[in-house]
Amino acid sequence: MQQKPYFCPNCRSNRVKFSVISNYSQRFLKDAITGEVQEMSEPAPIEQAEPEIQCLVCSFVGNELRFIKQAEREPRAMTQTNPTYM
Repeated sequence: MQQKPYFCPNCRSNRVKFSVISNYSQRFLKDAITGEVQEMSEPAPIEQAEPEIQCLVCSFVGNELRFIKQAEREPRAMTQTNPTYM
């Protein structure tokens, strides 16, 4: 994952709550008659060219570059605040 800001291209309100989606493959053998699992291997990660990201606000899933490009199109500007408490 890149160290760049994200912005959801779907809901256009989320810049902070995301999850990365990982895929795994796990081989197993089943009995042809009973359907019972006879042997199961350890899960192995499936290599992806680019990670898939999910927005935790609207549940939209897309490739990482889509979220990065949306953040570049609509950058968040830093604003100076001078809070006064009375």
